[in-house]
Amino acid sequence: MKTATEIIVRYAETDQMGIVHHSVYPIWFEAARTEFGKAIGMSYSDCEKRGLMLPLLSLECSYKKPAYYGETVVIEAWVEKMTPVRMTVAYNVLNKESNELLATGNTVHAWTNSNRRPVNLKKADPEVYASYYGSIEK
Repeated sequence: MKTATEIIVRYAETDQMGIVHHSVYPIWFEAARTEFGKAIGMSYSDCEKRGLMLPLLSLECSYKKPAYYGETVVIEAWVEKMTPVRMTVAYNVLNKESNELLATGNTVHAWTNSNRRPVNLKKADPEVYASYYGSIEK
């Protein structure tokens, strides 16, 4: 399953050249990842209420073309890979009007308990595991 989150580029997200600053893309990834969780019926707040955390282990972003103030971008998000302990979420950032690919990326997360100790999600909370693992398009 792939979700699409729309964001209108705000002036504060741009640099002196009028393009979106590179540091904004991870924030957009987080917004898209949050919407993804809601779409599969297992939001971050739902996971946290169950005592589960999802800290970031790594982040990659490849910039293809700039986004500009006032444009609408679409951030696609999907679970690319999932093990009982880790999850990789992939992203495409597109210009809504032209459908041009602006950036790609991924984030890798670990499933932990509220004490930040790694957990085997398949054993610790099979329902959460099934929600995320079941979203992977095979």
